[in-house]
Amino acid sequence: MDIYKEKKQELRAYFDKIAASRIKYRKSKSYYWDSITEYVSFFVHKNASVVEIGCGTGELLGKIDGKEKTGIDFSEKMIEEAKRQFPSVDFICAPAEDIQLEKKFDVVILSNLIGYLVDIQEVFQGLHNICHNETKIIITYYNSFWEPFIKFAEFIGIKKKGPKQSWISAKDLSNLLFLSGFETYKQNSSMLFPFYIPLLSAFLNKFVSRLPFFNWFALNQYTFARPIVDVKQEEVSDKYSTSVLIPARNESGNIENAILRLPRFGKHLEIIFVEGNSTDDTWAKIQEIKEKYKETHDIKILQQPGKGKGDAVRAGYSIAKGDILMILDADLTVPPEQLPKFYNALAQNKGGFINGTRLIYPLEKNAMRFLNTLGNKFFSAAFSWLLEQPVKDTLCGTKVMFRKDYEKLAANRSYFGDFDPFGDFDLLFGAFKLNLKIVDMPIRYQERKYGDTNISRFKHGLLLLKMWWFALFKIKFK
Repeated sequence: MDIYKEKKQELRAYFDKIAASRIKYRKSKSYYWDSITEYVSFFVHKNASVVEIGCGTGELLGKIDGKEKTGIDFSEKMIEEAKRQFPSVDFICAPAEDIQLEKKFDVVILSNLIGYLVDIQEVFQGLHNICHNETKIIITYYNSFWEPFIKFAEFIGIKKKGPKQSWISAKDLSNLLFLSGFETYKQNSSMLFPFYIPLLSAFLNKFVSRLPFFNWFALNQYTFARPIVDVKQEEVSDKYSTSVLIPARNESGNIENAILRLPRFGKHLEIIFVEGNSTDDTWAKIQEIKEKYKETHDIKILQQPGKGKGDAVRAGYSIAKGDILMILDADLTVPPEQLPKFYNALAQNKGGFINGTRLIYPLEKNAMRFLNTLGNKFFSAAFSWLLEQPVKDTLCGTKVMFRKDYEKLAANRSYFGDFDPFGDFDLLFGAFKLNLKIVDMPIRYQERKYGDTNISRFKHGLLLLKMWWFALFKIKFK
């Protein structure tokens, strides 16, 4: 008998055998399993279609968000128990290596499964059959550091002994995904103490395990991946329409240059000026430019109802019609000529959220003050840790995403709250919650040619620190 086939039969027989007692056992270890469910659910939108491979008796699927949920397991007994527990979820008995479904899912989950797979790469390659270009893969598995502790727990009986499994490091898992046509864009881990003791468990698992260094030893590892899609630039050159939002406060001298310097790209270009409580003639200039270029440019204008750039962004995006949404600060320190790069990166599926960064290329002499530069670098490190992806420059004004994703972000804004006067962190936090891959786009930051900056280094720096602290308890220590 083929060794692969024999191993699969042994595993199926084992899981069929324990199916009847599985529900009771999971309830007895609910603290551990619920922590995985809670973390995974954080990244699943309520309107997403979700499939879990190796769903067992269905507890994770039954509790997470999702509009359409499908569970797949190769054990008929497990599927029977899952259907009995969660009749509203669609459960299918099928091997992970041979999933015959016509549907493409938004999220694919493999929770504590990969160690039991006979051929992990074969399963990963088969996932392409149920993935579209924007599908997110979420994999949970033990940290290989814990192998001796888990074996000891099985030996003394505090954990049910299971079949022999593979212990896959995070690095090896990323490599297997890459070989199978997926890219890993985020990895994280949590939980140092898998048992519930009031106060102690919360302290160790919600706080200590999320901190640098301690995080390396946490029990549960989470890997986020997405399909590698080879999209040629010429294939998307005129595929999407774009709305470029230009918030403007006391920027009268920059309004016409924003139009003259903005290249044409994509299927259609919509320009939205949002004027915000200017003390100069910015609003009059915007109206003049709209009339002057009405035959050649699609220009919309409005005055924001509130104050701050964040309010301007929300007001402008509420009337935007483009497939892709972009922000261009009216001071033009981010050159308008660079915007096609942002369009191409998003349209070619390089990421789901393209974030401009001013801190790669050398800065012009007066482009950024010294304390501003230090502040940006500090917040870069702080927010990269917080958002679990490299974000070199959180405060660059140019941020780009699909409008369909922004609409989801706006609908879910209540989670973080409407507290960001800049708009940058509202978008960054929202992109994190939507489980989008964040990609930095280097630009050459230029010296302002007209007017003065609207940023107060100390006042706004303290506000940013306050927002980081607030988000810390919404993301890391939730």
